[in-house]
Amino acid sequence: MPDNKYLKRLFQAYYKENQSVIPILNLFEQREFGFIPWEKQIMNRHIGFTSPINLKKYFINNTPKHAYSSGSLFIRPENQDMQEKGYQGCDLIFDIDVDHFYTPCKEHHDIWYCKECGEKGKGMVKKCPKCGKLKLKKLNWICEDCLNVAKNEIIKLIYNFLIPDFNINIEKMKIAFSGHRGYHLKVEDENIRTLSSDDRREVIDYITGENISFEILGLQEKGGNIFGFSRETIGWPQKIINRIEKLLSKSNLEIETILSDKRKFNLSQSLIENFINFKDNFHKIITNNHNNNWTLVGFSLNAWNKFLKTIIAEIGIEVDVPVSIDIHRLIRYPGSLHGKTGFKVQELYPDDLDDFNPLNETIEKLDPIVFKSEKAVTQKIEIIEPEVPITKIKGKTYGPYTKGEKIEVPHYIAVFLLCKGVAKTI
Repeated sequence: MPDNKYLKRLFQAYYKENQSVIPILNLFEQREFGFIPWEKQIMNRHIGFTSPINLKKYFINNTPKHAYSSGSLFIRPENQDMQEKGYQGCDLIFDIDVDHFYTPCKEHHDIWYCKECGEKGKGMVKKCPKCGKLKLKKLNWICEDCLNVAKNEIIKLIYNFLIPDFNINIEKMKIAFSGHRGYHLKVEDENIRTLSSDDRREVIDYITGENISFEILGLQEKGGNIFGFSRETIGWPQKIINRIEKLLSKSNLEIETILSDKRKFNLSQSLIENFINFKDNFHKIITNNHNNNWTLVGFSLNAWNKFLKTIIAEIGIEVDVPVSIDIHRLIRYPGSLHGKTGFKVQELYPDDLDDFNPLNETIEKLDPIVFKSEKAVTQKIEIIEPEVPITKIKGKTYGPYTKGEKIEVPHYIAVFLLCKGVAKTI
């Protein structure tokens, strides 16, 4: 595509101008690198660099669409045979990407088309609701709402799990906005690098709340009564009790709305009424560490299990599991450009997270939108997709657009739409 050549030149200019500030990873020479070129969507991996200068030359001379590096460390990272690389261990990587979980804003900006029956709609679907087929064309978008959800998951991961439950030093954590729909977190710790894939699976199961046994935590039926657990037990019991207490602090109307939500608790009206009538007593029980009798009219052991599974889902972290358990996975290189947006993979400190807004960042050194111009340069492009959702970047709204529209937008908006593949230059 001619526009790929244009975008490649823009990316090349970025790398030439910013080579001095591209971050250098720890243990750089032991990392494997991978790149996807503009010409074909096939990763060229098993590449090693003996110095950062060679990497920067690669960015300028080859200018990839996407750039990646390994969490793993190798003696010979350039060896094509995984068995011959000399594996030395792997950082623990977390990828939180809103592609993989539901957010309400997707009902407004994620578009799908069924290739079989022609049905179309918005939202997050796995198959066509009309014909049931899986052949869907999807246009996934971004907005401040879904990116905030992803950011909050990273914050929860750090402060609700990694620090209190795993005692991981925050200085060992490397965080980055992915440049598109999420965030990465990499734990660079010598002890954690020795974890096997099975060990990493156990860590992820704990962080996501997968396969938690409420019976082992203390939930049981005895003598016609149901007994729960107390916050004195650290870890998941404590987290669950704290979340229940937060629910109980809400008004009756708020509780009813939450418990009737079909995407969450989906409780019957009678159970909701019983829960609300019981809430004051229940609050006293869970705040009294010497009383864990959770007996409630209508709430069988199965009902409590259903209720607690929803609590677990709210507490657990939405991570891309295969990324974390795969010791040979590559992740985006910090400071590189994302070929689907033109945004920079932006490194962040934990203290940056609260106020960081990738679509409207006010701190220049943290701003992932790199193709801005002080002279407010605009560019003419034509929409080539049937429908393009609203795009809100830098406080201004663009679109929605339909196929054939010719528009003139700021340069960085044009780059974004071209990278997303929904427009062409004219």
